[in-house]
Amino acid sequence: MRDERLLFFCFFEHCTRSAVEGLRLGAWRYYARLLAMGWCSVVLAACTSTPAPYGEVEGERFGKGELVQSDTNRMATLAMQQNLESLFSLMDKLYKRNPSEWPKTADSREAAMEFVRLTVLNRQGWAPLGQARDVKALSRALDAEFADDRVAAFIYSAADTVIAAHGGKTFFTMIDGLNSQAIYNAARNMEIASWILATRKKTDGSPLLLANEMGAAERNLSFEREMSKVIARLDLMAVYGTEKYRRAAIGYGQGLVGGPLMQFLPVDALATAATAATSAQ
Repeated sequence: MRDERLLFFCFFEHCTRSAVEGLRLGAWRYYARLLAMGWCSVVLAACTSTPAPYGEVEGERFGKGELVQSDTNRMATLAMQQNLESLFSLMDKLYKRNPSEWPKTADSREAAMEFVRLTVLNRQGWAPLGQARDVKALSRALDAEFADDRVAAFIYSAADTVIAAHGGKTFFTMIDGLNSQAIYNAARNMEIASWILATRKKTDGSPLLLANEMGAAERNLSFEREMSKVIARLDLMAVYGTEKYRRAAIGYGQGLVGGPLMQFLPVDALATAATAATSAQ
């Protein structure tokens, strides 16, 4: 504690010396320097806060549910939300490239997408898959003889696989735990599903679905990129989950060690430091 106080006194004395030097230079020159520094700060802040050409990152508004979430819970919840949004974005891309699929589910593409979204979020079964869940549903959706809406079946089963790996939840609180191995396995299942979709053919020799396109005139790898985002998030959460308890112990230790550094010094100590600095002049 003594070292921390000594460090503070040195800092306080440096500030005092700077103020005295400003008075010696003359008030107008001193304040001119401050004004120049202020303008530089404004310019630098404007440069760093300029949005990128593709927009700027936006965080979520505070919700009451955050009060029962640890940092790990919050990160898992955000990763889950992003993974589901990636899959729903893939559904839109696949429906546009395979317009013959959505009429098997609804009267419009938008209605089909909303129906799949609600089914996933409400954790309901998907009748064309025989109420299969998790990887069993994924396997059926990628079967060469599957004749129903393959886009809906694939997105539903992929989302269900990701959710099942997280204990069947999409929102996590302090009473929830993460199975890192299950999440890691889900990432590998997404890799396998992506590979199957790109290589397996129907019984008539046509692709299961038109997804990536690599031709002489055009290259469209948006499907691959979106799936890669899902896989990367799952891998990150799998590794992060293995460090949950270690980081909790380290954070507790850091709080014990760093806590005293954040304590306010007594008022009499501040007065003593000011007097010592003035006397030194």
